[in-house]
Order: sequence, then structure tokens, then C-alpha cells
Amino acid sequence: MKRADIRARHAAGVQFDTHLIPNPGNTREWIVLLKKGVGTSYFLIDEQDEVESFADLNALIDELRQLGIKNAEIHC
Repeated sequence: MKRADIRARHAAGVQFDTHLIPNPGNTREWIVLLKKGVGTSYFLIDEQDEVESFADLNALIDELRQLGIKNAEIHC
């Protein structure tokens, strides 16, 4: 799910369970998994529809705040 979609859904009152998980392709990076209901989940993707990964967890948390996400679970 792209940033604009997250912002729009968040503005409409949709809440996600947000999980920060290690990138399976590079465990030194983090990816965002957004869960909504049973069996519905999304990754944060960029404008080229690629899953975004973040090397810096602090930068990722700042990014989530900008998207309006206030809670996230970190999986190590």
C-alpha cells in the first residue's frame, strides 16, 4: 500500500495493526506490514510498487508518524 493510500484510509478512520519486521532479503533492514482484519494485510510500497525497506529503525518510526500511525509492534 502506498503512502497516499495509507493517509487516505487513516483519514477515513481505518485503523491498521502495524508491524515492523526484518526484511527477509536483508535482515539488517526493516519493512512495514499493515494488517486489517482476518487475512487482509499490506506492505508499505513505493511509487514503483516495490516493498520499501528501511536501514534505520528511527527513520522508519518517523515515517510512520508522518503517515499518522501511532502504534507499531516491532518483531526482532
